[in-house]
Amino acid sequence: MLTIAWITVGVVLIGVEVHHLAFYALFGAVGCFAAAIVAALAPDAIALQVIAAVVVAVLGILLLRPAVSEAVTQRRGGARTAGVHGGLVGQEVVTLDTVGGHGEVGHVRLAGERWRAVSGNDRPIPAGTTVLVTAVQGTTLVVWPVDGHFPHVLPEVNGEQEQS
Repeated sequence: MLTIAWITVGVVLIGVEVHHLAFYALFGAVGCFAAAIVAALAPDAIALQVIAAVVVAVLGILLLRPAVSEAVTQRRGGARTAGVHGGLVGQEVVTLDTVGGHGEVGHVRLAGERWRAVSGNDRPIPAGTTVLVTAVQGTTLVVWPVDGHFPHVLPEVNGEQEQS
């Protein structure tokens, strides 16, 4: 019965890894699979199962994770960002819709994903404007037009916004 539990946790960790690609959950999953093997051979040795899971996961993270991470980074074109948010600040992106102040969240496309964004000046920035990420607040990017100019955005007319 514990064998199935270890395998289930391992599969869930692989799902987490596929979503995040940080290569920590992957080695946790491998540790769970190692514990499942121990559980199949010695079902009553729960302490040994836990030790196997922890040892295999820690060794994988310490010994293999750097090489795996480097290989995936190079395969993706060699782009590596500094930390969680460090690589986002300074990126040029394009607004997908009107990005307003903190009460008027808009969206930008960054690294192929749609991100929430607000204007760094609390003035609206129209869709299609190239902006610079100046800060990250939680899951929202603070952006500023690359040219420093905040165009005046008029209300929507027939579903489209006009600029002056």
